[in-house]
Amino acid sequence: MAPTSAKGSTDKPNTPSQKISNSKYELELARLQIELVKMQEWIKRSGHRVVVIFEGRDAAGKGGTIKRITAPLNPRIAQVVALPAPTEREKSQWYFQRYVAHLPAAGEMTIFDRSWYNRAGVERVMGFCTDEEYHEFFRSCPEFERMLVRSGIQVIKYWFSVSDEEQERRFQKRLNDPTKQWKLSPMDLESRKRWVDYSKAKDHMFVHTDIEEAPWYVVQSDIKKHARINCISHLLSQVPYEDFAPALAALEPRPEQSDYERPPMDTQSFVPEVHTKL
Repeated sequence: MAPTSAKGSTDKPNTPSQKISNSKYELELARLQIELVKMQEWIKRSGHRVVVIFEGRDAAGKGGTIKRITAPLNPRIAQVVALPAPTEREKSQWYFQRYVAHLPAAGEMTIFDRSWYNRAGVERVMGFCTDEEYHEFFRSCPEFERMLVRSGIQVIKYWFSVSDEEQERRFQKRLNDPTKQWKLSPMDLESRKRWVDYSKAKDHMFVHTDIEEAPWYVVQSDIKKHARINCISHLLSQVPYEDFAPALAALEPRPEQSDYERPPMDTQSFVPEVHTKL
């Protein structure tokens, strides 16, 4: 049975009655990805620095949206950071320290697939931090983000909101798909039992960290394709990029290499062409 969300929960998005068609989705995604490339070029040339944070419930669609954003981009400019659980050494550091190491330099965009907000969510709900550490996070986090903004880093924060019914459907789909079963970690299965606890933690997090300098933007994600289009469109609207697309270069004819003789083919090892047996 799917977990029941709390009354008035903000994780109950209003699902549109009509889904976008596959053809319209592909066309719009292609258009947006061209704009993302333009944004990337502007970030590179202008020296702008951007941090994009993706948070939300398990199976809310964060990873799929990140993949569509980064697919056309240069990974040297748009970097995805998805940190594992902290080591014992990292646990002894200043909480934000391991995230600071991944902040962007001039001309870069860093995308955090989960971030320092782990403390306000999973660590709180699962008991991985003390009450003192939890309350200190809410004292420090707004000031930390304001400091980033004052230093010239643009901070954009997304919360992917999925209903309990849709999350349960996606969990069941992962359970029955051999290529997605790795996504169901013991932590995911435990979070499934604590829907209301996570709702409370998220609401409390918004109260303390939805600041003017770095506000939260909620992405309704019961329909993944809608969430991707909406999020990418919004991201593009937040970065004041200009079109710096270079003029197409003409390909000159290759010069002849008459003095070069290639080695015999039988001296090389080739990957077997298994497609011929299908």
